[in-house]
Amino acid sequence: MKPENQFSLLRERRFVPFFWTQFLGAFNDNVYKNALVIMFAFQVTSLSAQDANALINLSAAIFILPFFLFSATSGQIADKYEKSRLIRYTVLLEVGLMILGSAGFYLGSLGLLMFTLFLGGVQSALFGPVKYAYLPQHLKSEELIGGNGLVEMGTFVAILLGTVLGGILIAVANWGKTLVSIATVSTALLAYAVSRRIPVTPAPDPQLAIRWNPVTATRDTLRFARHNRTVFLSILGISWFWFYGATFLSQFPNFSKDALGGDESVVTLLLALFSIGIGTGSLLCERMSGRGLELGLVPLGSIGLTLFAIDLYFASRGFAQPSTLEWTAFIARPEAWRVVLDLVMIGVFGGFYTVPLYALIQARSDPTHRSRIIAGNNILNALFMVISAGFAIGLGQAGFTVAQVLLLTGIVNAFVALYIYTLVPEFLLRFIVWLLVHSVFPIRKTGLEHIPQTGTALLRCESGGIVDALIIAAAVRRPIRFVVAERWLRAPLIGFLLRSGGAIALPADPAQTRFEQEIAAALAGGDLLCVFTNPQAFDLVGPLTDIPVIRLALRDRSGMQPRPRGWRALFHTIELSASAPVAAC
Repeated sequence: MKPENQFSLLRERRFVPFFWTQFLGAFNDNVYKNALVIMFAFQVTSLSAQDANALINLSAAIFILPFFLFSATSGQIADKYEKSRLIRYTVLLEVGLMILGSAGFYLGSLGLLMFTLFLGGVQSALFGPVKYAYLPQHLKSEELIGGNGLVEMGTFVAILLGTVLGGILIAVANWGKTLVSIATVSTALLAYAVSRRIPVTPAPDPQLAIRWNPVTATRDTLRFARHNRTVFLSILGISWFWFYGATFLSQFPNFSKDALGGDESVVTLLLALFSIGIGTGSLLCERMSGRGLELGLVPLGSIGLTLFAIDLYFASRGFAQPSTLEWTAFIARPEAWRVVLDLVMIGVFGGFYTVPLYALIQARSDPTHRSRIIAGNNILNALFMVISAGFAIGLGQAGFTVAQVLLLTGIVNAFVALYIYTLVPEFLLRFIVWLLVHSVFPIRKTGLEHIPQTGTALLRCESGGIVDALIIAAAVRRPIRFVVAERWLRAPLIGFLLRSGGAIALPADPAQTRFEQEIAAALAGGDLLCVFTNPQAFDLVGPLTDIPVIRLALRDRSGMQPRPRGWRALFHTIELSASAPVAAC
């Protein structure tokens, strides 16, 4: 039977109420925030242009401040208490906040409106850890990429729609504030009604003693996040994307005006293109990863983020003459379509980059600390967004144009990516084998469900070619430590990949104790080992293990006998099958 794709989750109660609750929350936040920004910019007649800009910048700071102050505490709360109830409470809080904001609009009180915005940031900080910690408790491992893709797509679509609607409603003469109030309160009530259908989600650590001091709580949260090096570096990778994305989004107004000759409607178009790209890339992740956690998409995403940012700079240079174009006139210009393509593709590759990282954090974090680790992610995301603002301001004061700021952001992205991949070679390893398998080594997989997702196991492959190790590494999503002849580790490219994956060299002297120590350390660390069927390898490894053994077989599906080996296997469809585990001999 053909496996269901991610859209089947939209028929499941374990996902649908949660999806629409977070969608409506993101939508409502942006209706309110953009209505406030537009009102400050165009409708508060007592404000000078300088005062209006100061208020707009202050509103952004006020909304992000609670992520520093309360994320650590919210992470503890999410680990201690049942999550469906927490979600209902946070959405109910949003109902009260939208009523308070409506009072601010009615009274014309800027102070009350800003206070409501701050409380909205508090509510978002409370919801963040619950949002991402909920998914791994209700989705299977093969659904995690697709579920995260849907959530990311929904979030960016909600941001786009909320931003557009907030601007449209507040601009309605005489009725703008009333319409915004009706829309935000109604949306919050709808979100609360939907949230009541979210299924019970047990607390992973109900005995946790909450530390209410935000300073010590934040310190402890970041310490938890650093326990797993790969998870922490993934958090830094996501935070870097928020730096990248915040830089681009904050520059869209001036990029539209100064580089493209567009008006406010072109700014909305740029935001729409970026959001559509993110949503599309997020949805494509499941298909491109084969419904598994495919870290090879992360380097692919970072490559696209750099290449299309660079091309965007050169594409914008085609708009030499000053003008003020509406979006329809803008896209009627032939040179505009290159800009359109660049922005969409930046979004698409951004989806490739972020969705696997979120799934990795969820899958590899300790379940009892998952919400706190996600809270640490939110704290660092907020920090990187603040740094992004300083980065853009500093470059602007140094004389850089808006297009040059975006160009430099894309170039810096390449260096950040290379740095992360040198620290965690697993990303680069997965990217290379993903490219090879999706181009020259087509694989059909059967029985791989017998390979455990966690814990120690020994794979015994009925083969011995060096390229076979590459094929197995691509087909099995868990990191594998191969036990191979030392000459394999000296081979060009594949030797680098094997060494990066922590391969263990077979000893020249069977009595060598270092080999036994490496195997013992791998078993103690819960690693997945793979040996090839040859007398030396299994005779040495087998007696050292007391773990399940899973036999792997590689066969050619084109009918060629014997099966092509090594690079002669190019473009031949290979079948990799795994048997049920048996006790070690």
